[in-house]
Amino acid sequence: MDIIKKTKSVKTILNTFNKTDAISIIELVDKFKKEMNKTTVYRVLERLEKSNILHSFIDQKGLKRYAKNNKNTNSTKSHPHFMCEDCGESSCVEINIKIPSTPQYIIKNSEYLLTGQCKKCLA
Repeated sequence: MDIIKKTKSVKTILNTFNKTDAISIIELVDKFKKEMNKTTVYRVLERLEKSNILHSFIDQKGLKRYAKNNKNTNSTKSHPHFMCEDCGESSCVEINIKIPSTPQYIIKNSEYLLTGQCKKCLA
């Protein structure tokens, strides 16, 4: 785990994850375009992910999304993510998934994306 300096850019980006579950790289770049350039956003996200503060997954449109790791659970372990087909909200689903072993491969990571309607859209 790398040590992250709490620069203004890091604090600004981390603060976003206190208000949302998961957000796409496109949304993050757009959100911070007046405060920092795109390269800074990418660099900060990469450092936060390497430090296990954030994790990422690919959504159904192929966009990379970031979510904050939960200190109470090991979010770096394989777990599914949910994405609402109506509003586009996405979040981590805190259940453990056991990755089966197979003699032909060494599996280091897998991604699971569950899609459907969220609680708000069903109401």
